[in-house]
Amino acid sequence: MRRWACAHGLSLFAAGIRARPEDFQVAEKLAIEFSGDGEHDYLKIEKTGANTDWVAKCLARHAGVPFVDVGYAGLKDRHAVTTQWFSVRRGHVVDWTAFDATGVKIVERQVHRRKLRRGAHRGNSFRIALRAADIATHRDAIDARLAAIRRCGVPNYFGPQRFGRNGANLKLAQELFLGARTSRHRRSIALSAARSLLFNEILDARVRAGNWNRLLPGERANLDGSGSVFAVSDVDDELRRRANTLDIHPSATLWGCGAPFSTATAARLETEVVANFRALAEGLQDAGVGADSRALRLRVQDLAWEIDGDRLWLEFFLRRGGFATAVIREIAMTDGV
Repeated sequence: MRRWACAHGLSLFAAGIRARPEDFQVAEKLAIEFSGDGEHDYLKIEKTGANTDWVAKCLARHAGVPFVDVGYAGLKDRHAVTTQWFSVRRGHVVDWTAFDATGVKIVERQVHRRKLRRGAHRGNSFRIALRAADIATHRDAIDARLAAIRRCGVPNYFGPQRFGRNGANLKLAQELFLGARTSRHRRSIALSAARSLLFNEILDARVRAGNWNRLLPGERANLDGSGSVFAVSDVDDELRRRANTLDIHPSATLWGCGAPFSTATAARLETEVVANFRALAEGLQDAGVGADSRALRLRVQDLAWEIDGDRLWLEFFLRRGGFATAVIREIAMTDGV
């Protein structure tokens, strides 16, 4: 994968990441109030070195239920210490104190009436260590860069995990569009990777043009912290003020049938970029994927940092759909970011 443009300048230093699982900590924040009754056990689980699907299968096996009766809000990194919620539909009382899986610990149990669905979380809190022997020499530059990120946000790129190891998910998309057959799950992964690449390329063009954080005529403005959007025909002073205060964000088309979602200046820019990836764009449309939109800017909430020896510790919260790599890449050069 090529390295898309950064908005805040060149990387300040080269850093190691995920040297050990505790260097990358993620805590999921749900957007649910538990009913206190119902047939679904909600389990808050801390896992180390385990992926989400594997944990879900372990829970299903312990409870004696089909895998489809286990729900979760989103996938979490394997090479990390992560806390997330799972729901398990039970047909009988389950002794969760007897649950045993390597690297997995149940830290809380609740009861609710409905299964946990994908995207039901509010977002994720991160605590991440970047390691570099000379990190203390960059203290002033780090402080200035992170203050700018806290004030201005970062480009809302999809992270490298969306594209698979060495771009494997994009290769799968190319094969799919040439007529290859695959499972429904792998097809979904391939389509998502293709659409994410086109979005990242559009965002890269906006960053290079210096307008990734400014509204353009013809695009849709995204209301911060929500999926709500509204069309922008003319950019007036009030819209500029709201964009400058991160109340609303510019957005771009997630490609598919009906694309581009934008008009005027924004549509011309998007169409010009996507023309370089015609096979992917046509493949998405032929597959019946509907066009959508995504904010170009990601607000980084509760950002704090500390230098401890050879480590820069970052703490921040991102709304669902945001990738921690979008923040890290604006600070340091790391493998795969």
